[in-house]
Amino acid sequence: MNNAQLINQDSGNFEYYTPMEIVEAARLVMGSIDLDPASSAKANERIKALKYYSEGALEKPWFGNIWMNHPFSRINNPLFVGKLVEWYESMSGRQACCITFAATSGKWFQPLLNYPQCFLSPRTNYYMPDGKKKRGVTKGSVVTYLGGNTEKFKEVFGRFGVVK
Repeated sequence: MNNAQLINQDSGNFEYYTPMEIVEAARLVMGSIDLDPASSAKANERIKALKYYSEGALEKPWFGNIWMNHPFSRINNPLFVGKLVEWYESMSGRQACCITFAATSGKWFQPLLNYPQCFLSPRTNYYMPDGKKKRGVTKGSVVTYLGGNTEKFKEVFGRFGVVK
């Protein structure tokens, strides 16, 4: 598998960082980022969440406004997306923005189709821990919004692609 495909598959590396303009758009929609449940200390230098989890996130409480860059893993994608949707639908959730690759036919992705989404265009090139952009992504990305501020999401994310 070539390097470009690894971002979209299961390379074992989950340290792909979202471009800052997308993170800042999420912060603008939600007002803050309280928790990043699929993160690391290095990633949180960019996200600046009040709290982040690098291990054991599925067993810990999720709260506030969540930013989540999916874990780029066939095993973890359904677990994290499932927890996010369950958290939001249980009414314990405030808001969340979740960036994933646009795997619209993937079973793990299906629950996200029930929420407003921005299909990012052009394809999103993520950043590596050394600050270099990883080019050659073979799939598009989408930001899904779970929350009550849909009009603000459409307004802010409309500049990044098609919002449905």
